Amino acid sequence: MNYFTNKPAMPAPVAWQYLPSFFMFRATLILLVSLSLVLSVHGQQQPRFHAIAIYENGGHHVEYSKAARVWLDKLAADSNFSIDYIQHIEDVDSAFLHKYQLFIQLDYVPYAWTEKAQAAFKHYIEEGQGGWIGFHHASLLGDFDGYKMWPWFHDFIGGVVFKDYIATFASATVHVENKKHPVMKNVPDSFVIQKDEWYTYDQSPRPRVKVLANVDENSYQPATTIKMGDHPVIWSNPTVKARNVYIFMGHDPALFQNTAYTTLFRNAIFWAAKNKKL
Repeated sequence: MNYFTNKPAMPAPVAWQYLPSFFMFRATLILLVSLSLVLSVHGQQQPRFHAIAIYENGGHHVEYSKAARVWLDKLAADSNFSIDYIQHIEDVDSAFLHKYQLFIQLDYVPYAWTEKAQAAFKHYIEEGQGGWIGFHHASLLGDFDGYKMWPWFHDFIGGVVFKDYIATFASATVHVENKKHPVMKNVPDSFVIQKDEWYTYDQSPRPRVKVLANVDENSYQPATTIKMGDHPVIWSNPTVKARNVYIFMGHDPALFQNTAYTTLFRNAIFWAAKNKKL
């Protein structure tokens, strides 16, 4: 009884009356937190693009490829893209390439490819299904180890045929020709490569490609007579739909300690993976 109003007093609220609202609030909170976590994890599991890198399973370029894998794995983790590796061309066909937006040819030769792999790669490049970056051995064009030269790849790489190389290795200065190209963003106008087995070709690829950088043959240390004159070392073929770039330097694992080299490598990855030709 309320003695001031002479009315029956309202019963005091008890805790159990609030339990349904409390449990509903807690359930809603748990649902929201769970949804946030699911969305967060889902976002982390969606890479920006998928890359495949092929490298040789023997020979004296293996140490470079091992260093490249360490560097690429870290870049992929830091930049949210996925990368897989293969060492045999037999795995390559149209269905295989369809999974990837970028094909990286790490010191892998352009001969002894199966007809199935050749046809799939040709279609991949010509139709712009994915981008391509080739290094060093990718321009070893000619008849080697009993295999005939692949004519389509010969045209794609700029019409060059391997002629000679500096077997004793040399340091040299590379000069950037096209600073506006995205691959050359933040790369110095010139930079030194401390060690590589510089190739010469039967001719310069310049008439058939877009040259991005050349090597100064007068800067070779030790000096050598193995020269070709106009000597591009980084270029892109504008006649195909796929974004593509060939980077000659790719022999010494110490290249991954060279900031200019890793910068252009990183630029090449993110430019080629977008796969829209300039």
